[in-house]
Parts: sequence; structure tokens; C-alpha cells
Amino acid sequence: MEEEDEVSPSQEIDFCSLGMFIIDEIHYLPPKPPVFDVVGGSGSYAAIGARLFSPAPLSQTVSWVLDKGSDFPESITTQIKSWETSCLIRSDPSRLTTRGWNGYDSNQIRAFKYTTPKLRLDEHALTPALLFSKSFHLNCSPTRCIDLVTSILRRRKILNPGCLKPLFIWEPVPDLCTPSELLNCTNALPYVDVCSPNHSELAAFMGDPDLGLDPVTGEISTKSVERACEQLLSSMPLQSYALVIRCGAKGVYLAKNGGRSRRPSLIKKKRPANRPRGGLTLDMDMEALFAGLLGDDGELDREIVPIDPGIEMWLPAVFGEKEAMRVVDPTGGGNGFLGGLAVALARGKELQEAVAWGNVAASFAIEQVGMPILGKDEVGRETWNGFLVEERLEQYVKKAKRRLG
Repeated sequence: MEEEDEVSPSQEIDFCSLGMFIIDEIHYLPPKPPVFDVVGGSGSYAAIGARLFSPAPLSQTVSWVLDKGSDFPESITTQIKSWETSCLIRSDPSRLTTRGWNGYDSNQIRAFKYTTPKLRLDEHALTPALLFSKSFHLNCSPTRCIDLVTSILRRRKILNPGCLKPLFIWEPVPDLCTPSELLNCTNALPYVDVCSPNHSELAAFMGDPDLGLDPVTGEISTKSVERACEQLLSSMPLQSYALVIRCGAKGVYLAKNGGRSRRPSLIKKKRPANRPRGGLTLDMDMEALFAGLLGDDGELDREIVPIDPGIEMWLPAVFGEKEAMRVVDPTGGGNGFLGGLAVALARGKELQEAVAWGNVAASFAIEQVGMPILGKDEVGRETWNGFLVEERLEQYVKKAKRRLG
């Protein structure tokens, strides 16, 4: 872990989270006792999700920002240093570390409130190394998502006009997943590569009074999730973002519009530099556009291969409904999922495989209170909670293939 002025500008970064660091206290229903001084926050869990797939020294390609106040526990410093990530620490003894209170009811629904002032992150928190990350995790409102994406791209273009465009993985904040924010949500979608609310947040955007649950059984309604995704994708038919909906033990639903598809060898070479997708310009050939023949730079693309049919599919959770007892604390599962997914995409994995990484990352986040525990096996390989990440991923992929037939 590096202090701010020690992060090398030449360090290659695959993943950077702009989610916050929070020290949590977690309160459960009696007789389970509360726990205190737990590493939390969307940025921390997203970073650990990416870190799970990044054994040292690859761990240095995972970055996040930690604002350290005067009350910062030494035990947490030791814990974070053991991960060997490119964590950007900003110390300020004049303030308290951001802290939060978490309470769970009998349905594992979390209530949350800040107990000290929060310090929100923006593009100005990024040093040159972090600014040129291959992927970014954003946990924010729709309008702030647009602001962050455009600001990051603007700063990158100033410093390196020819740099490749990074991936943006957007996790909407629950409080602003409301029908009044739906228009802002659709405006934000063209700016990101993946939008990933959970089932209840997606339903809240769409004004579903049942919040994505079946009114008869009380379980997550897969039909409600599919219908909401279809409505969002239909509203933006020319866009290339993916919806990845996290549905707890039901698994994850992937939805993406079809369209033109490039040869794999051209994806990295031709990804546009620092340009938000989706805008029409007066000089575009509209007939070619609707035929799917224009590239992202507005020029006729002669390297198009057959049309991509799009994606509509469910992938199971690692801990499904039959393994519900394996879930000790769901805090951070969604954030960890997005860290695993983002770093997979940054390393060239297809969306389905990236979701598999995300599901495995989530499983490590939720099988204990707080962060998964890093260790070593008898031959020196990294373990988390006593398990090898690659073995759990292999087992999960087999399980998913069986479910998909």
C-alpha cells in the first residue's frame, strides 16, 4: 500500500474504484452481538473483489482511495497493507474517518446511516497512475455518473490525447433509484459500459410497487427483472451498454442489445479515445448508421463481422437458495461482485466470464463478517477464507454450465 506521493505514475492499473472507504459497525438481531471497526464501503469491497483475482505482484494493478482520519485503527492499517494493492492513502488528522452504522432485519434487508461526516471522491482524487486505469467502478447518482465519466475522460485527453478509452462500471446509489430519476438514468447509460443495480434498485427506478418481488411468494421475480431490462434496452436501442442485475440467491441477469460486432483483434486497437458513446453528428451517413456499418468514430467501418444477437441470460449465484446457510453477512457482496467483474473486463474477458468472476468475488465477500481473510496454502499459493480463488471459479463455471444445459 502506497502513500499518495509514493504511487508511481508508471504503475499499470487495471481497476480503480471511486467508491468510498468506510469503517462499519454492524448490528444484527439478538442474540447475535454487534461488531465494530469493520472495513467497509463500496470502494473497499470493490477493490477486494478485484484483488481476489490479482495475486501479488499483480495486486499492484488494483487501486482505490482511502481517506484516513485521526481515529484510524492501526489494526485496519495492518490488514490493508497485507493486500499489497495500489491503495492511495490521504491522511487528514483534522477530521474523523468516515464511519457508518449498519442494521439488518429478519429478511437481511440493511439499514444504513453515516455516524461521521462522509468525504465523497471525484476525479480530482486520482493521481496520474489511477487516472489512466483500464476500468473504473463508480457508485453514484445518474447525474454524478455523467459528470465523473466526462471529467475523467477530459483529464485523460489533456494528459494523453491518444489513450484508449477505459471501461466504466456504474453502480447506482440506492437512495436515488426512484421513478423521478429514471430519465437521468437513461441519460447516463450511454456513458457507461455496464450498469448494475440489484433487483430492488432496478424495480425502484421503474416504479414497481413490489420492488421486484413476486407479490404472492415474496421471492425475487425473475419476470419483473427481465421486463424492466427489456424496457430500458428498448428505450436506448442504438447503445452498447450492458445491464447486469444482481439478484441475490437467484443469481445474476445479463441483458445487452445486439448490433455490430468486430473481429476480436480490432477491439483494443479501435476503441475510441476519450469519447462518450451515443452522440449523433451532422456528418454521419445515417443509412450506414442504421445498417450497423459506422464505427464509433463515425466513419464507415469495413471490418464489421456478423451481427451480435445480444445477451439475455441468467447465471446462477455461487451460493444459491440451497446454500443460503453459507451467507454469513451480505454486506459488500454487490460491491465485491462489481470489482471482480470490472477487473475481468479490463483483462479482456467476455461479459459472461466477467460475471462469473463477479459471482465468485461476491461469494468470498459474504461468507464472513467483514473482508475475506488472506492466507497461504502449503505450497505458498494465496488463499482467501482458506480457499483457492481459481478452484472456486472452476467449480462455479462447471455449475453454471450444468444449469444452462
